[in-house]
Amino acid sequence: MHYTGTIWRPPYEAGSLLLEVTAGCTHHRCKFCTLYSDLPFKFRMSPMKNIESDLLEAQVLRHNPASRITAKLQGLPRPEPVRRVFLTGANPFVLKTEKLLEIAALIRRYLPSVGSIGCFARITDSAGKTDEELILLRQAGYNGLTIGVETGDDAALSFMRKGYTSQDILTQCGRLERAGIEYGFFYLTGISGRGKGEAGARASAEVFNQLHPFLIGPNMLTIYPESELYQEIQRGNWEEEGELEKYRELRTLVEDLNISTYFAAMGASNAFQLRGRLPEERETLLETLDRIISGVGEEELRRYRKNLPHL
Repeated sequence: MHYTGTIWRPPYEAGSLLLEVTAGCTHHRCKFCTLYSDLPFKFRMSPMKNIESDLLEAQVLRHNPASRITAKLQGLPRPEPVRRVFLTGANPFVLKTEKLLEIAALIRRYLPSVGSIGCFARITDSAGKTDEELILLRQAGYNGLTIGVETGDDAALSFMRKGYTSQDILTQCGRLERAGIEYGFFYLTGISGRGKGEAGARASAEVFNQLHPFLIGPNMLTIYPESELYQEIQRGNWEEEGELEKYRELRTLVEDLNISTYFAAMGASNAFQLRGRLPEERETLLETLDRIISGVGEEELRRYRKNLPHL
């Protein structure tokens, strides 16, 4: 398989075939992000011959009788048919519709068992596609996108240079919904800055409550020295939220969300793994957050999170 740099995927895509169709990010300007800093380029699409080669490799591994015999002799589980493919890179959904349809056709040719295709996407990726094109992509199997919206706080979106507004979130996600394309959100706890976390959570809930994400997955903002945000802090232009403030922010978000969705803080940046269905398990989530806020000290949380593997 062809893979370039560090490969990132959502926790819930662990069972998907990871297929590299892009590497890097078309935006690559968010002040906090260092995810693709190991690449010598901003964004690149994989050659179609590499994509086809990887699909052939996956086909042989999963369907070749010799592979099944080898797995049995080695005491390994029998290779299961591929049900879902996750396209890697920061935002493969930015590719032109014709190219995405070509990739979907290749996937079906080599792996007819595949039922859906997912990927990371930016809010702006669908802006260049017509409503008819989005419907075609849904018919081709694109579904279950993961969108790093981070927040619905316009001041934070602007300062962090995300490249879109809360209104853009509403507009583009509404278009995805009308095309039948499901999506989940990544929320970045702490992005609003010291003293603004709860207000940012309320602004985010106001936006999210008008939409239907299948999941809201919070991750704690982690600031690395090589990030532009670190330099902003050194210049006195921004202050990081304390660890307890981040959990008060999460509590406000859970309290204010009134849509049916799955709330799951599963990423390695979270000191505590939290998950539950909203609104059914809201009180359980709030009680857990209250215990964290009242029972764990700021320094203890900071030490604990510092030692986490940031995967």
